[in-house]
Amino acid sequence: MAATREAAWEWAESEGLDLSVPARRKMIRTRPELWISLIFPNATQEHLDLFCQWLFWAFLVDDEFDDGPAGRDPRVCEAAIARLVDVLDGAAPNGPMERALAGLRERTCAGRSPQWNRQFRRDTAAWLWTYYAEAVERVSGQVPSRAEFVKHRRDSVAMQPFLCLHEITAGIDLTDSARSLPAYIALRNAVTDHSGLCNDICSFEKEAALGYEHNAVLLIQRDRGCTLQEAVDEAGIQLARVAERVLRAERELIEEIEAAGIEGPTREALERCVQDYRGLVRGDFDYHARAERYTRPDLVERDQRDSLSRHFAA
Repeated sequence: MAATREAAWEWAESEGLDLSVPARRKMIRTRPELWISLIFPNATQEHLDLFCQWLFWAFLVDDEFDDGPAGRDPRVCEAAIARLVDVLDGAAPNGPMERALAGLRERTCAGRSPQWNRQFRRDTAAWLWTYYAEAVERVSGQVPSRAEFVKHRRDSVAMQPFLCLHEITAGIDLTDSARSLPAYIALRNAVTDHSGLCNDICSFEKEAALGYEHNAVLLIQRDRGCTLQEAVDEAGIQLARVAERVLRAERELIEEIEAAGIEGPTREALERCVQDYRGLVRGDFDYHARAERYTRPDLVERDQRDSLSRHFAA
């Protein structure tokens, strides 16, 4: 972890990502190297470093559009996200965030199969566009229903791109047919839903202080008209149910592998997902209990809203 942390900060400096003092403090409290190490405990140092740099970059994006000015101006948000997606698709980058993304894409996607690249592109672009959706809802005064939010959160939590990165460190490459198995889709969704809800339970105090309403706990409170503690309790019950969905999807995926007569490398790849995804859920859960980004909502700095926007300028 120490080597990965050092590599991440050296990478950020080399990419021109000169964080302001509040943003630097927030990233230190976020500890991206901890999350990567917990969810990918058997990864090589090379993979830990690369994935941590992806996460470092993703947290910069998240902090900008959740807390910064770009997330409160749909036109600015749309332009910035469109540019990032263009760079993801191979366009020439402008500015430090785009250049950093281009480098990460090149180091990650080269040599991967077309089906993996399609999945990774879909998941990453879908995550990025959730910030635009939230910016529009924020300015219009709209708040999603709880059912709508579950679908939105599945993309906005950004776990799905890291499930793609899992294939790299696991040494597997799922076929399109494997990705289309109902139980694999259910397992992927359950893992992602668990991460999103766990994050919301641990983030609601910070996000309430910043006026950010796209949080499951705050939506439960708003929908039911209950106390904040009652909303937290209901979210905890929902989290346990999502964990049960993970276990059910594991069992059903094994049954579908047998029913479809899947053998060879495809079977081995799917079995590796069954083996690793539960540990990934647990690592994500443990991270939220250890990183000060979530355990110390009292450290939220309300004066940093304009501290990152320059990274998204050409």
